[in-house]
Amino acid sequence: MNWIILIIAGLFEVAFATCLGKARESTGTEAYWWYTGFAVSLVASMLLLMKALQSLPIGTAYTVWTGIGAVGTVLVGILIFKEPTNFWRIFFLMTLVGSIIGLKAISH
Repeated sequence: MNWIILIIAGLFEVAFATCLGKARESTGTEAYWWYTGFAVSLVASMLLLMKALQSLPIGTAYTVWTGIGAVGTVLVGILIFKEPTNFWRIFFLMTLVGSIIGLKAISH
């Protein structure tokens, strides 16, 4: 169950990064709503990470959490913010995914 909580925490990390990106593109009241989403997502992510760390090794859990955030944020950047994509960007993204899966596979 704590692995599921950790994955959800990682998704909230993607959400807070996305909110920052959308706030940067916005002005006025709309930007404040995105900053509010950032704050809510940040708190949710941290609380869920703290819960997952009660039974998972910190080195593995933190790495998986940041990995989910990194991979998710790159994908959001490509899909929502129209950031460039090329072979090497996708290649290294896949090596990161492979590393996350590997850490999960060898953890007790």
